[in-house]
Amino acid sequence: MSRRVLVKGSAFGLLAASIPNVLYSRSIRSIISDLDLLNESPHERYPAIKLEIAREVVGVAHFNLDRLRELVNPRPELAKANWDWGYGDWESAIGAATHVGRNDIIEYLILQGAVPTIFTYAVLGDLNTVKTMIESYPGIQKNLGPHGISLLQHAKTALESEGVDKANAQRLVEYLQSLGDPDGKQYLELAEAEKAKFLGDYIYGEGKDDGFTIKLNMRNLLSLGKLGKSGGALLCVAENEFVYQGAPSVIVNFIVHDGNVTSITVAEPGLTLSAKKV
Repeated sequence: MSRRVLVKGSAFGLLAASIPNVLYSRSIRSIISDLDLLNESPHERYPAIKLEIAREVVGVAHFNLDRLRELVNPRPELAKANWDWGYGDWESAIGAATHVGRNDIIEYLILQGAVPTIFTYAVLGDLNTVKTMIESYPGIQKNLGPHGISLLQHAKTALESEGVDKANAQRLVEYLQSLGDPDGKQYLELAEAEKAKFLGDYIYGEGKDDGFTIKLNMRNLLSLGKLGKSGGALLCVAENEFVYQGAPSVIVNFIVHDGNVTSITVAEPGLTLSAKKV
């Protein structure tokens, strides 16, 4: 028996002996800590996993396999992590890797326990599996993935992804196009000059975070985020009316007077917020 094990056994033997309560309560934590048996205290969501960990897993699953391994290897269940980017825009780790075409990350996550979806099979150019799923559940091709990205868009990503049979991927794209409705709802296009009037900050309360920022994202689409931050895309469905990332239950209206935007209203089930442009 090593000296370290012997010391540990002796310490716990002392704890089991008759010790005054005040001494016990004062010393037990320090003794356990000294023996390297106590980790950090349980956090506020314990035993649920910390939200910031789930968010980072989903975030890095888009692009950083090395960091993803650091997070998931010690705790493989994190391969199934999900995150809501706002207004119900749920994205899983495998969904993140899927829509950007990172097949190396997809493979890693599946081996760690993540469950592939029809979007995953589309990005892998797997015509047979996608076709079988659609034939089993007609209409499933209309469903949208994270950020409102359609099944057809995922299949087109396969054409640019490494390690994918491009001939199969092209046949998958053609098959989906033959169905007539695989690209989701079509939205209105906005002229560049039209977009400019919506940009800026909107305030709905007195707190430092009580507001929205409207800016252009990497795809040159209007986006809505928390005050001072980036957010999800706004997709135009009518004049001055948008949906958030394709979420059908979230309606964003801009109030316009004499060609100038004065405020914004964001309506979702159970809550409507109006914010003034500043």
